[in-house]
Amino acid sequence: MGLLDVLRRLRRGRSGLRVCPRCGSPRIRRVGGFCGWLLPTTYVCPDCGYKGPLVLELEPEEGEEAKRAGAGEEGA
Repeated sequence: MGLLDVLRRLRRGRSGLRVCPRCGSPRIRRVGGFCGWLLPTTYVCPDCGYKGPLVLELEPEEGEEAKRAGAGEEGA
């Protein structure tokens, strides 16, 4: 993936599935308040107790995105 691809994804606002870096749980949540604005964003995992600024973001493959888009159109 080139720089242009990354910039296009950022402009579209797409983001992948965020998971805990310790246990891999998708239930990881951002802590509210000033995090992400005045302070670095902090994430908390209710499954393993992880608390920190790092999170893993899994991006779906191109084929999976097309399948999801097609499934959404069929339901409409």
